[in-house]
Amino acid sequence: MGFGVTELLILLVIVALLFGTKKLRTMGSDLGSAVKGFRSAVKDADDKDSIENNTQSSESAHVIEGEIESDKK
Repeated sequence: MGFGVTELLILLVIVALLFGTKKLRTMGSDLGSAVKGFRSAVKDADDKDSIENNTQSSESAHVIEGEIESDKK
C-alpha cells in the first residue's frame, strides 16, 4: 500500500502549516547545498583516486635477471 497523490498533497499542506513556507524554503535550499557539496566531494575523491592510479601505473618496475629495475630514476 503506497501513498496516493491526494494523501501526499494533504501531508504537504499540513507540513506547510506547521513549519511555514519560509522555513520550508530555507530547509530546501540548505538541503540542496548539502547534496551539491556531497556530490562535489565524492567527485573530487574519485578524481584523486584516478590520478593516484595513473601515477602508480607509470611507475612500473621491470624484472631483468632476478633484479628489480624501476622506471623512475
